[in-house]
Amino acid sequence: METDTTQQQVEIDSGRQEKAREYARLRRQLSFINMGIAVIGIIFIFWSELYIGLRDWLQPLSWQPVAGWYPLQVAAYFLILMLGYQIITSPLVYYGGFTLPHRYELSTMTLRSWLADFLKGLVLGLILETIVVELIYLLLATQPQTWWLEVALILLFFTVVMANLAPILILPLFYKFTPLPEGELTQRLLALANRAHTRVRGVFTMHMSSKTTAANAALMGLGNTLHWTVDVQHYYLSLTDVATIPFVLVLTGLFGLIVMPIGNGLSRAIEYQADEYALQTTKMVGVFKSAMTRLANQNLADVEPSPLVEILFHDHPSIGKRLKHADAFAERYALNASLSAESLAPTSSIEPLGMPSSGSSRPDSAH
Repeated sequence: METDTTQQQVEIDSGRQEKAREYARLRRQLSFINMGIAVIGIIFIFWSELYIGLRDWLQPLSWQPVAGWYPLQVAAYFLILMLGYQIITSPLVYYGGFTLPHRYELSTMTLRSWLADFLKGLVLGLILETIVVELIYLLLATQPQTWWLEVALILLFFTVVMANLAPILILPLFYKFTPLPEGELTQRLLALANRAHTRVRGVFTMHMSSKTTAANAALMGLGNTLHWTVDVQHYYLSLTDVATIPFVLVLTGLFGLIVMPIGNGLSRAIEYQADEYALQTTKMVGVFKSAMTRLANQNLADVEPSPLVEILFHDHPSIGKRLKHADAFAERYALNASLSAESLAPTSSIEPLGMPSSGSSRPDSAH
């Protein structure tokens, strides 16, 4: 059987790139406006002493199952603040989440389905965030000196657990998953997973087209500052005073702003290694470049964002850098970046495309 060895070149759409830069700029502006609203809100809460008044208003909820821990008061105080912020910023959420993606033809959702997803995400987020806040105040009451370390360890464990459970418990709330039908593609993907010594439960299609035109794929401490404000400045009644919640949110926000570029830099480094691993495993340079280019065109991704924007806001390398990475890989291994191994027909139906069989189907075979 003849195999077509030509590789169709996919070019970056200059018109789509213009839209991508405009779309990214508008989304950054919305983020800055949201941050501005949060800052103004926090200033108002402290200036008006609303943080004290709200605590006093919630005094009837001062039940203590553990000495110094007021779970009903903490939950009510936190939810009032978060829901108030959500109500104030709801026009921006609607514009950024529904209007803007439709304007740029990135969303296929109806208003009803968008609202359903938004409410599910809001409820789920508030539940998880409330649990975290309750945990913080429970540990403040029981472990006032080491609470921050224990919170960090518990959240690390929680993150690992959720990374495993999210595809089973959370993503199905928003997307429909169906098993990919048996066939050559499924076999090749499973063989590729075996080659990478990765156990998978199956290959599934995540039905994103009902919500978006964008494409995607997946392999699924604050220290003693509270002590200072209580023991030295006497701003609060105790470490577990619910009136400290706005202060904790301020510290968390500042901490997040500081570590965000660090976290994004680490994420970009990991994603670079993931790209390197994909190229090393498949040697499919042309297909990789084609996929990146199609993603840029389809998802309105800015191929060459400014270095400062990428450092501060991007948790993946830019498409331009990923394409350059593929070119460097091809040069390093003397491959043709356009017509590399993906143009070779696989000699075994279970071998991943572009990886000639070594005569063994064992995942640890040398190739």
